[in-house]
Amino acid sequence: MELLDVFAVVVEQVSLNKASQLLNISQPALSRKIMKLEEELGVELFIRKGKRLELTKAGQICYDHALELRHVERKFKQTLQMYKAAGTHSSITVGASLTTLQATLPDLITDYLQVYPLTEIKLLTGKTHEIVTMVKENKVDIGIVASQINASSLHCEPLFDDHLCLVLPLGHPFIDRAHITMSDLNDLPMILFSKGTWYRILMDELFHRYTIFPNVQMEIDSFEAIIRLVSTCKTATLLPKSYLREDLIQNNELILRYLAELEQTKRTTSLIYSDQATDNPESLKFIEQTINYFAKHK
Repeated sequence: MELLDVFAVVVEQVSLNKASQLLNISQPALSRKIMKLEEELGVELFIRKGKRLELTKAGQICYDHALELRHVERKFKQTLQMYKAAGTHSSITVGASLTTLQATLPDLITDYLQVYPLTEIKLLTGKTHEIVTMVKENKVDIGIVASQINASSLHCEPLFDDHLCLVLPLGHPFIDRAHITMSDLNDLPMILFSKGTWYRILMDELFHRYTIFPNVQMEIDSFEAIIRLVSTCKTATLLPKSYLREDLIQNNELILRYLAELEQTKRTTSLIYSDQATDNPESLKFIEQTINYFAKHK
């Protein structure tokens, strides 16, 4: 690498004398380095015409390679510098529900990695009570759950409020209705989250309060699967407003309908962490970045 770098300088200066001055070595020493490189490569790099040096075809190939190595070395040093700036330990484990992982975390993580590009982020999924346990037992550094957690051993930072809305596929008979009420959901074919998830508990409480018995055709854990099946099966569903990005609605040809009763089903998504997380610089950076991200997007 050193000999190639010296060779490149000689090419660019078109003279051993100028190159030796720039490299701060004697001209005889510089000549020996060029000869050594030629011996190692087994080719002649220069044609010497008096004091002038002209590149041979092999010399041009060698110079092009030297330029590539310079570029690689520069990129390596820049990447190493970024790594030093980000810290020697850049790893964090986040726990979240599958729906949060699919709908909320991608944009958040993209935003985080733009600031800390060398951080390794590991993700574990589970239901809310499972994520809470993971945080308490320090199996994850941070948890993001669709609930406000009141536990003496945990810190809870509210991120954003959410409510359910009725999602209909294109062509559904309810689309043309001027008004839809809770009673219209009675016996309505629907695809819902699986029992035991926080949003399903919220839905079941709502159905009980208004004495609604929907025709539940499927129960699924995956938010993404629900979205696809609603379009395919031409059935309705209830989903959190925050999950329904405009591009997702358009790409799947969905229609959102807002019911006053559904807007009262407020749920707060929160970030939770233990005291131990505050001793980890990576956790503190993620906490701060997450709070700032959702503050900007409210």
